[in-house]
Amino acid sequence: MTLLTTLTASTSGVPDTGLAGFVADVMGSVGLLGVGLILAVETILPFLPSEVALPLAGFSANRGDFGLVPVIAAATVGSVGGALVLYWISLKFGLERTRAVLSKVPFVTEHDIDKGVAWFARNDAMAVFWGRMVPGIRSLISIPAGVERMSIKRFLIYTTAGSLIWNVIWIVSGYQLGENWESVEKYGNVLKYVLVAAVLVLLAWFVVYKIRVRRRAA
Repeated sequence: MTLLTTLTASTSGVPDTGLAGFVADVMGSVGLLGVGLILAVETILPFLPSEVALPLAGFSANRGDFGLVPVIAAATVGSVGGALVLYWISLKFGLERTRAVLSKVPFVTEHDIDKGVAWFARNDAMAVFWGRMVPGIRSLISIPAGVERMSIKRFLIYTTAGSLIWNVIWIVSGYQLGENWESVEKYGNVLKYVLVAAVLVLLAWFVVYKIRVRRRAA
């Protein structure tokens, strides 16, 4: 029996214990606002994996608790809101102070922050867009965006687009599986690897494309 299955065992499909039970309680108590809050917290504090929260939100939509589109919208607003918090913190504090503060947060390391900085260095806009779909990078890509004072308009556009795609994938998966939403875990790691591989390939293609364009213009 897997960890997620253990945490979420329930005859109705609704988890009542563990981390997933907490997520279900929040969503059940405050509705769509709870969905947004959970995703905002998940973006800032990675101890709460979106791979649990999003399929559960999809299952809630399947049950008729919420509409599918409103759930996706609430999750995306929450994700962007959390990303904006990290963007603002890094904008005000700078990289070193932000790294020092966030590295004290459980499950966040300086290495994780540096990975986000490295991604951003390749191309700011595409790094933010694709980074929102890469586990381990999703939250922390907001830090170099703030440090480098990326235009807030561009940051919002690319963060929203990347967050929307990520949320749709996981929410729709939970929606389609219904009471078996927790079985998303069986395929979750495979899906993560596929997404990461796709992002890396597309990012590499984009970098090569930009280099060729610059050489032609030279």
